[in-house]
Amino acid sequence: MVSSAIALEATENVNKQCHSRQPVQVLAVTGGKGGVGKSNVTINLAIELGKLGRKVLVLDADLGLANIDVLCGIHTKGTLADVLKGELSLDDILVQVDDNVSLLPASSGVSNMTSLSQAEYGGLIQAFSGMQAPIDTMIIDTPAGLSHQVTAFCKAAREVVVVVCDEPTSFADAYSTIKVLNEEFQIKRFNLLVNKVTSPERALDLFDKLVDTADKSLNVMLSYLGAIPQDEQLQIGVYEQSPVVRSNPGSRAGVAFKMLAKTIDGWPEPKQPIGHVEFFVERLVMQGVTE
Repeated sequence: MVSSAIALEATENVNKQCHSRQPVQVLAVTGGKGGVGKSNVTINLAIELGKLGRKVLVLDADLGLANIDVLCGIHTKGTLADVLKGELSLDDILVQVDDNVSLLPASSGVSNMTSLSQAEYGGLIQAFSGMQAPIDTMIIDTPAGLSHQVTAFCKAAREVVVVVCDEPTSFADAYSTIKVLNEEFQIKRFNLLVNKVTSPERALDLFDKLVDTADKSLNVMLSYLGAIPQDEQLQIGVYEQSPVVRSNPGSRAGVAFKMLAKTIDGWPEPKQPIGHVEFFVERLVMQGVTE
């Protein structure tokens, strides 16, 4: 836990270091329960955004069950634990996943990024400030559930993408996620992505049902982000450790991810300093200061 004075000093230092840098669009992908396909959504979306010219950083934030490197069939060179120890830089541990897409591997040695020591806090901010890789989009694959770690990532991100499947448990967990993030953390805007769905009509029905449920007790704005169809080619890609947009871009899922990327690419770019990656880390760690 760091003091407010330390936090303020770090914020001022980051302001000075990155005031001229390009703002970064930060998305947190969440969904409540496991098995809804968050990691597949994250990596396929990242690759498609990269094809559109975006410079994408994927943060695998599931510190206990990281799997994006497995989905891509790649080996990591280091983790955040090595960065916090001062043994490696962020640029050292970044792994190239695809053109314009890099992965920041999770670390089992960092149990909670919001409970860092003062030295670790300063080191993390400094590490992101010194990162050389050009980035304009950051996608965080959050862990399953509603741990403090998940809520901190969602609160620090600019956009929250909630992945929901067409099954009662997923629907209930998606609503619970939205409810907690709204009532306890004052997040009001959510983007709903329906995954593993049989038809576009069914996806819209599920979205409308979630909107009706939320309208009864929550002060939120839910936006329909799109749908990813149930597609065996996506599962084949998992077995082959190759994202479907790479292994079979013409498949139904591949085309859907392409459309999803075009939608997100059309979002307004962040204009304020809060959009810098360093400011994302600042907001993330600040959760440990204020709570």
